[in-house]
This record gives sequence, structure tokens and C-alpha cells, in this order.
Amino acid sequence: MVCGGFACSKNALCALNVVYMYMIILGLVFIFQFGISCSCLAINRSKQTDVINASWWVMSNNTRHELERSFDCCGLFNLTTLHQDDTSCNAICKSKSSICQLCGEKFLKHSDEALKILGGVGLFFSFTEILGVWLAMRFRNQKDPRANPSAFL
Repeated sequence: MVCGGFACSKNALCALNVVYMYMIILGLVFIFQFGISCSCLAINRSKQTDVINASWWVMSNNTRHELERSFDCCGLFNLTTLHQDDTSCNAICKSKSSICQLCGEKFLKHSDEALKILGGVGLFFSFTEILGVWLAMRFRNQKDPRANPSAFL
């Protein structure tokens, strides 16, 4: 009996099963990571706007004020500046001038940049996982160099 070109032993079979499980796990991680990376790169500006707008209305007032202060902006988009009174914004730009940049535009800029970086890094590592699957398959099916080469033909 031959196991991948080597004589079968309990240790050899265990090692082959570990490599096989490694290939399966790497394959599943590749599929998941590839899908997430592609969706990060494919999300358009209107979907980002929808997500930011939905999360803005779920936040507490303290969180909104903290974001306005840290990003130095007031309100989210034009539709939210109508409902926001000028006294509630405590950003630094409000003390310097009466006009502040909208937070939605700053959030869109940062989220667009972050999604592109995350998608690119995710794609890079997902393809290195495919390289790992290929190497694991290659070494799993490796033939014994001490064996007779004509025996496998």
C-alpha cells in the first residue's frame, strides 16, 4: 500500500490528513476573504452614503458630538443640517467661523479610502492563500524519491 508515494504508517497518514485539512481550511478562508475584498472594492458612493446616513441616526447625541468635534465638522448631509440647530454643534470650526464643512463628506472620503485599502490588502492575502493551497496539494501528492520511478507509470 502506498500513501502519496511513501510507505503507509500511522504518522504518515496523520500528516497527510493534517495537510488535507489545512488545504480545506485555506480554501474556505480564501472564498470568504475574496468575497469580502471584492465587496469592499465594489461598494459605490451611494451605498456608502446610505450606510453612513443610517448609522448617523442610530447614534446617540453624545457620539454625534464627539464625531463632530474629532472630525471638525457639523451635521451629516444637507438633509440633516436642516434638522440640526446651530447651538448643538461644538466643533472647532464653529468657533472660528459660522460655516463648517459637513461631516458626511469627510466620512465618505475616509470610508472610501479605507475600503480601497482593505479591499486591496484582502485581495493580496487571499491570493497568497491560494498559493498555500497549491503548495499543500503539491507536497501532499509528492512521490518518494527513493522509490522506483517506473512503478508509478
